[in-house]
Amino acid sequence: MSGPAAPSAALRPAGPEDICLVLRFVRELAEYEKLADQVVATEQDFRAALFGENPKAFALILEADGEPAGIAIWFYNFSTFLGRHGIYVEDVYVRPEFRGRGLGRMVFEHLARRCVEEGLGRLEWWVLNWNEPAIRFYRGIGAEPMDEWTVQRVTGDGLRRLAGL
Repeated sequence: MSGPAAPSAALRPAGPEDICLVLRFVRELAEYEKLADQVVATEQDFRAALFGENPKAFALILEADGEPAGIAIWFYNFSTFLGRHGIYVEDVYVRPEFRGRGLGRMVFEHLARRCVEEGLGRLEWWVLNWNEPAIRFYRGIGAEPMDEWTVQRVTGDGLRRLAGL
């Protein structure tokens, strides 16, 4: 006699029908990261970025037991030192009730396979320095911190000033 069936987990590419879900998960992630006030993206923004004529970003929907459980958003970047493209993971979010079921690992394994199959040079992402559970998870999958690098960013009014506008 066998025990109860193990919970099922899966990844699938997001489709245009998932736009509301994409935005909902992005907002939930922003809330968790204490950055909810910075989310200005709309469904139209995601529709254009993910499913427009020439998409520049890609999304995976994470599912557990047939329910939407999270999201991963990624895009291709380029390393001049390697002379090859890589994948930059913009966001991975798993709803709290689905954490610990292997969904995050599935995302990174999937994207790592994609890197290897496409001959890409690296898989990289950022993590907030206070997010200890995520940092422990990333160390557990073999990620190495790049402590010697500091992120620089220009946005909003500063971006317009730099552009001379």
